[in-house]
Amino acid sequence: MSDVLSFRQTVENFISTRGWTPTRFGRTIAGDPLFVFDLREGREPRSETRARIVKAMQDYQERDTPPPLRIGVAGLGNVGATLVGIIQKDGVDLTKKLGRKIEVVAVCARSRSRDRGIDISGLDWFDDPVALAKSPNIDLFVELIGGEDGPAFAAVKAALEIGRPVVTANKALLAKHGVALARLAEDNGAQLGFEAAVAGGIPVIKTLREGLGSARIHRVYGIMNGTCNYILTRMGNEGITFAECLKDAQALGYAEADPAFDVEGYDTAHKLAILASLCFGCEIAPDKIHVEGITRISQADIKVAADLGYKIKLLGMAQRSPEGIEQGVYPTLVPRHSAIAGVDGVLNAVALHTDHVSELMLAGPGAGGPPTASSVLSDILDIARGTRVPPLGVPSAELTPYVQAPMRIHEGGFYIRLNAKDVPGALAAIATRMGSAGISLESVIQRPDLRVIDPAADGQGTRTVVLLTHATMEANVRDALAQIAGDGFIVGEPQLMRIETL
Repeated sequence: MSDVLSFRQTVENFISTRGWTPTRFGRTIAGDPLFVFDLREGREPRSETRARIVKAMQDYQERDTPPPLRIGVAGLGNVGATLVGIIQKDGVDLTKKLGRKIEVVAVCARSRSRDRGIDISGLDWFDDPVALAKSPNIDLFVELIGGEDGPAFAAVKAALEIGRPVVTANKALLAKHGVALARLAEDNGAQLGFEAAVAGGIPVIKTLREGLGSARIHRVYGIMNGTCNYILTRMGNEGITFAECLKDAQALGYAEADPAFDVEGYDTAHKLAILASLCFGCEIAPDKIHVEGITRISQADIKVAADLGYKIKLLGMAQRSPEGIEQGVYPTLVPRHSAIAGVDGVLNAVALHTDHVSELMLAGPGAGGPPTASSVLSDILDIARGTRVPPLGVPSAELTPYVQAPMRIHEGGFYIRLNAKDVPGALAAIATRMGSAGISLESVIQRPDLRVIDPAADGQGTRTVVLLTHATMEANVRDALAQIAGDGFIVGEPQLMRIETL
């Protein structure tokens, strides 16, 4: 490439990376507003002119380029190691996007010798995450340790207290301490990013904090746990049991050795509590959420749902009413034709109902190293650009106290599976109890292939019965089921699920 062609490329790169117009370059750097236009038409400036302009570009870049953003990462598990690897690999491209270099300069983890597939030999090592969070050699602290208290909380708190920006993927920490940490960040002029805490690689936090303008959200729901969605998808597609699916999920790394936090619904509840705060401008209230998991879902439930045109999904749902906010996590029958029903495997989805855009759904990978690290990186890039928004969408002082709404009639009705003793009068007694509670039954289903448990302990045979109700109050259904159990006509605990019309 000739000197002139190389010079032209240098000028064009300078203009494109800054988003300048040719006229601005001409006035600011070349001293001639028409310089770039003449250059593009084939004008060949003299060597001394080229040298002068190259020097002017270098001087401008030195004055204009901010110092590198130095990052400390606490926690080098799957997400942490992936994040460090991405920044090391894509550093040049990230610098072009930002006009500023970002670099990981220090890390903290439990084992220094473990092979993580990344080079940490040139990074400062810390055994104590709090010491890393307070180190004068970093500009931003990333917490990927996990846990609602302990070193994760202590380190995040220490960073925010000195005005240091923090990025975290820790939903348990935010569900318990989110309001206090948001207030601490605001008081000390620090940013707090947590895009990766909810729905992995889906940019739902950024959408809620920045993307909806003045839209008023009145309902949010979604699939927020990839482990549960994977299990329910496999059960529906392959006709295998919950236990078999869980074992496979653990072997593939989708489920922990102790999966209770996921399959009992608590992971989804933490995420829902954070979303509800952002959607409704209220304080985070994870202890006000009714939580049910998927451990009692049987193939009988999967079969009946499919025959009726539904799929079963574990949903987190929150909605606002004049009386307050109603939140819940529970397995739900959703119409097979609905958008949420098509979100299968380890994918997540969050749907927002607003007054401006009606329904907006965001879907994508909800967990795993690359998607979650990508969300962590998006927060880092926002901080590097100087983006400032209140952590919870509005200043923490303006968050309203959480008010739990009274339970309302559920328009979609309910699915009830129970094991009735095979004796005369059992079904009649069950129907009578339902009627006395003001519950109208849409249908009663009995099929030999729906058998769930063995005969009753007293040797009396049982039959599995599925009841579908019309719109009614959940409290009425639960009261009726308690009375039916007291009558002695059923064995075991009934299965109760909502049916959503969506």
